[in-house]
Amino acid sequence: MSRLDNVSRRDFLARSGQAVAGLTILKSGWAQGANETIGVGVAGINGRGQSHIAEFAGIEGCRIVALCDPDASLFEARAKPVVDKYGYKPKFYQDIRDMLADAAVDVVSIATTNHWHALATIWSCQAGKDVYVEKPASWSVWEGRKMVEAARKYERIVQVGTQSRSDPTVRSAIGRLWAGQIGKCFMSRGICFKPRGSIGFKEPKDPPAHLSFDLWLGPAPAQPYHGNLVHYNWHWFWDFGNGDLGNQGVHQMDIARWGLNRGLPTKVHSMGGRLGYTDQGQTANTQTCTFEYDDGTLLVYEVRGLPSNDEGGERIGDLFYGPDGWMASGERYEPRIGYKGDGQAPEISDLPDVGGNGNGSHFGNFVDAVRSRDIKDLNADILEGHLSAALCHLANISLRVGRSLTLDPEQERFVGDGADEANKLLKRHYREPYVIPENV
Repeated sequence: MSRLDNVSRRDFLARSGQAVAGLTILKSGWAQGANETIGVGVAGINGRGQSHIAEFAGIEGCRIVALCDPDASLFEARAKPVVDKYGYKPKFYQDIRDMLADAAVDVVSIATTNHWHALATIWSCQAGKDVYVEKPASWSVWEGRKMVEAARKYERIVQVGTQSRSDPTVRSAIGRLWAGQIGKCFMSRGICFKPRGSIGFKEPKDPPAHLSFDLWLGPAPAQPYHGNLVHYNWHWFWDFGNGDLGNQGVHQMDIARWGLNRGLPTKVHSMGGRLGYTDQGQTANTQTCTFEYDDGTLLVYEVRGLPSNDEGGERIGDLFYGPDGWMASGERYEPRIGYKGDGQAPEISDLPDVGGNGNGSHFGNFVDAVRSRDIKDLNADILEGHLSAALCHLANISLRVGRSLTLDPEQERFVGDGADEANKLLKRHYREPYVIPENV
């Protein structure tokens, strides 16, 4: 198999820069045999990254060979499960460009902050690596499209961590919706009622010695370090996260869109704010979103971060409505159907294909596709992840500009009133050298 061997950080950046000029980046591709070991590098190892380490360590034929994080204090503790199980220590990298130059790394598993997802994925694709990237796929709409372009250009397998796409129960529910068990679905509704207390205020100070704050910032604007950024509360700052809509909410947003079997809408409206307390956070803790498709079909989404009742027994889940009844799918119960006249919904014996190979392990499904080299095997291909994340970004843009917006879904740009202001939020200004080029 061919790889990008012995690529220095400077060389890697130089080759990434060549892409901007429209020249050719050294392209690597490989096809593994069924019994060959897959070398895994995990980028972002604090929170969700620990689950990535555990998942890949439990898959036969995978070997965790590298761990990457700007916070060097995490390495020994995160390596311990690997050492205990396999008797070897993975390599440690603070800079992902150094890890991508490691010939032992075949796939990169990304559990970084949201604002690093796209660049880490694109650099990995350019380096000939396959990618598992956490939700939301991207930090912005434009980034998500560039991730899709990179995956297709370099023929990489890229899976997004929307795990419900591999859940057999959810897959069955989507199949029944598509088969018309409640009639043609005209509206879906997602809910995310997850308690989020105040994060208070933290004063700027020097970052700890074990943290490369420049690497942590990456594509984001330069700014002072404070304790509400590293390691979790970055979710509630626009430069790094997307609020709970793009955190927990993107899982249910993905299911809501999946059930409708739709892409991007033509209209979006969102209202809300950071209510109930005053703190350093910027994103909404209370938010309602409405998306309308060209035929009038609706997707409605609600975030509540303050104390709240549940709805139909659920606090995190999805509801679907058709002319013959409704379906509820959530974290606490099996999908439930209410049928017209309190009758019995018809049985569906032959469910339609809802995508992927159906492997109930989301990480296992990714490994299946890495071995088959067929994106059709993926339960959550990067294109699907991009579209669902984009809904979250579109709603946040509507919230931030304070108005309803009209979208050209093919161009993935706003049109009409308010478009000029809104389109500025589709893409960020990148901090050198952490730049996503127009031509990936």
